[in-house]
Amino acid sequence: MTMDPATMLPTAEFVENGMPADAISRLVEIELHEPDYTKWVDLARAGWTAASLSDATAGEPDLSRRPREVRRPRAYADELRVVLASSTGTWGALTVFREKDRPYFSPAEVRLVTSLTGVISDGLRRKLLLDGACAGHHDTGMLVLDPEDGVDLANQVAGTWIDGLGIGPGAGTTLPLVIRAVARQARAVGGHVGEGSAGLARARVRTKAGRWVIVRASLLGEGPTAPLAVLLEAARPAEMAPLLADVYGLAPRERRVTECVAQGLPTRQIANRLRMPADTVQDHLKAVFAKPAPAPAATSSPACSSPSALRGSPLRRQFRARCAGLR
Repeated sequence: MTMDPATMLPTAEFVENGMPADAISRLVEIELHEPDYTKWVDLARAGWTAASLSDATAGEPDLSRRPREVRRPRAYADELRVVLASSTGTWGALTVFREKDRPYFSPAEVRLVTSLTGVISDGLRRKLLLDGACAGHHDTGMLVLDPEDGVDLANQVAGTWIDGLGIGPGAGTTLPLVIRAVARQARAVGGHVGEGSAGLARARVRTKAGRWVIVRASLLGEGPTAPLAVLLEAARPAEMAPLLADVYGLAPRERRVTECVAQGLPTRQIANRLRMPADTVQDHLKAVFAKPAPAPAATSSPACSSPSALRGSPLRRQFRARCAGLR
């Protein structure tokens, strides 16, 4: 699955021989808000690239809620979890299952998968540069969900966005994974979101056409039976700037200048806000545009290994257009 690196909420799933939608929703709920072994956020924080559940539980995978409640009834036992991360954030995750009648994943298998994650993570991160940063329209889609995440109300634009995102391969669902994940997050945090981005009920996700969407959710009341509002709208430049900075691996000062530019601030105002000379702001912008494309890596997509394609990406063109008025 892919993730928004700012919130680590899942945004899309790619499944082979997977499980039905109700099982996936339960796994998301466990992942986000219940204690368990080898959760994605825990692996990322610990700096682990891959881990088998059998090793984390000392040979007793059923200590984990995931196999005990969801996977064991479907004839799965051990699982191998892989974090697709780089120094700029976590971009996705991979889970491989092992049937209950087969041996657990061995340390050698975990090491083999670990050796491949750098290439996969880099390809996933750089693939974002090849996709458009804006959606084709600016209307806002709205859904109102019941406590079971069924759709009570929806406008026509929401249907258009959902068609663009795709439902995914799981049977029995009418909503994309990203909407279900953001809805579960909103119900868990309620109206009480602490500092940082970890508790935010929102995620940036790419449609099948390569356009970027922001999905947000908020409770319409209090208590477990309160309805939930979900908004879907085109991602604005200011919301895409942090992702652009992550993709290119910008230095802290370059990142701050980039985010100010995306907000439409002029050079002098950026200089005042960041307490640096205007010439320094321009120097940082020049450094951003001079960033070379990441070195080509082995990947299944030829476009992902093309430096010229990366340099001409829509994300970079849009940022350059915003900078034109600063010079």
